[in-house]
Amino acid sequence: MFISNRKSLLLVSVCCLLFLNACSFSNSSESSSDSSGSISDSSSSVSSSGGSAKYESDVEDYTYAYIKSTSGDTDYSGFKKGLSEIAEKRGISDWESDAHTYKAMGKALKKAHIEGVGYETFQKNFADADPKKMKQIQQGYDSRD
Repeated sequence: MFISNRKSLLLVSVCCLLFLNACSFSNSSESSSDSSGSISDSSSSVSSSGGSAKYESDVEDYTYAYIKSTSGDTDYSGFKKGLSEIAEKRGISDWESDAHTYKAMGKALKKAHIEGVGYETFQKNFADADPKKMKQIQQGYDSRD
């Protein structure tokens, strides 16, 4: 059963990465003279011109797929590696300190209808028990309808 879950997680991860690559190809067809998608300053790792929304959406989709593919067997190191790859593709230099990362995780938890002890467990593990990150996850959770 463990091998099957790992294969499922791997399949979901590959699908997410293929989706992200398709998005990257689509974005590359936009005008090269448009520099609004660049990193804006050191206070935010994503520009305010929509880059954060795309990043949050990618993280939410990836987290949702991860949540749905786990059945008690959680591989947080593999999950974090996937987040790192998403961040790299979106030009995020420090995803572990980016509030958009944790808000997107919260949105994914709400989308997956995770509540109670399950929510608290994912929240704590995703945030590495950091109260600030846990609060950001809660903000994302509360913001999703």
